[in-house]
Amino acid sequence: MAMDERTPTRRARLRVETAREIKTIALKLLAEGGPGAITLRAIAREMGMTANAIYGYYATRDDLVSVLISEIYLSLVEAAEAARDRVPVEDAAGRMLAWARAFREWSLANPEGFRLIYGDPVPGYQAPVGGAASEAGHRACAGLTGLVAAAWPSAEALQSEDRYDWPDFDPTLVGLVRAEFPDLPPTAVALALRVWGRLHGLVSLEIYGHLRGQTTDPGRIYRTEIHDLIRSLGLTPPPRTPR
Repeated sequence: MAMDERTPTRRARLRVETAREIKTIALKLLAEGGPGAITLRAIAREMGMTANAIYGYYATRDDLVSVLISEIYLSLVEAAEAARDRVPVEDAAGRMLAWARAFREWSLANPEGFRLIYGDPVPGYQAPVGGAASEAGHRACAGLTGLVAAAWPSAEALQSEDRYDWPDFDPTLVGLVRAEFPDLPPTAVALALRVWGRLHGLVSLEIYGHLRGQTTDPGRIYRTEIHDLIRSLGLTPPPRTPR
């Protein structure tokens, strides 16, 4: 019987499994020794392989780091998008809350990945042209901006104290926003960046252990912050679920 051309060969499956193991060990090294611990030689030692064998999967350490950042960031964005999309489009507050919860839950489940995306720079790392995770970054930006765009009819009157113009922002960001949200004014873009800061801030403190000695329930602090954020946009937060 002829093998289905779509069925991976045993050699191809082993290659995929080895590449996955390399990435798993790279994250383990990051967790144990920080970003500087990610080297192809260290990974080869952990796997009982030669360094030359590792080079058959990733030509350089930077290639491996770029793949890690891209895949991890995409995993985060997909988790946030999936949570948001389980809430009806007309429920702007519920969709924002769902995105925020998914962001924290993913981050706590993947602290090494969070650190690689947002925190610790890898010494000497040179990102490829366009960035290591351009697709994920684009989707994250569009997702957050979309949440603000949905809230903008109620939020606009609350942003009257400080108005922004397009030159206040990076041209690439301006191009993205104007292409996907043509009716959104620059002040709403500033609001989206502020929302990003509030979603990210407490999670970052929690991941790096800065809340550990301050509260026994950082999740409650985060929920309160997100409900306050939603109210600041002129929306009504969904009812709190029992803890």
